[in-house]
Amino acid sequence: MSYQHLFFDLDHTLWDFEMNSKDTLWDLYQRFGLIEKGIIDFEAFFNQYSQHNHRLWERYTKGFLKQEELRWKRIYLSLLDFKIADEPLSKAMSSTYLDILPNKTGLFPYTIEILTYLKEKGYRMHLITNGFESVQLKKIKNTKIESFFEQIITSEASNSLKPHKEIFEYALKKSGAHLAQSIMIGDNQTADIQGALGMGMDAIFVNHINAVPIVEATYTISHLKELETIL
Repeated sequence: MSYQHLFFDLDHTLWDFEMNSKDTLWDLYQRFGLIEKGIIDFEAFFNQYSQHNHRLWERYTKGFLKQEELRWKRIYLSLLDFKIADEPLSKAMSSTYLDILPNKTGLFPYTIEILTYLKEKGYRMHLITNGFESVQLKKIKNTKIESFFEQIITSEASNSLKPHKEIFEYALKKSGAHLAQSIMIGDNQTADIQGALGMGMDAIFVNHINAVPIVEATYTISHLKELETIL
């Protein structure tokens, strides 16, 4: 198969969301004095946040939750686990979280190298992300990877979310790509892999965490450097 257009996911694929999110939560933990409020175990707080964030993102992508609710309720529910029912605090922390998060610059190993390699080989690269547009644009700017991508396709701009076909159709139209010459590269087996395959687009599952496969991707890799063996 001769690919010309590569569509990358951002969070958990190139941008290390867990590491950057944990750094941001640590900043909030200190800034908002959570230890004085009774949360003495930061790791426990971060683990609760991660669980709530994952669950609420799933609800958001399925259309059961609005964007604004997602933003503050993941904090609210995490605080509630420690017997803190404080909506104003949750909303203040949420706002600060989104201010700090995109300034974090942790990328997965070999991200810059593989993007450079692919660009030098002549591939046309784009991003498809469900993340909040203003936040995602700051992330790619601050990590200095924006020059690698021709188009940044967000759920807000396309009015759709992965895995729905509309966001992929929008991406193909905006990039001028043909389906047969395109491939999706991402970590989320539902949003990225099933979404692309459902469109008839090939997909590379970036399995950084050695998750159990639930869908058969066109290719599966565990490290970004392995893209050199495919592309």
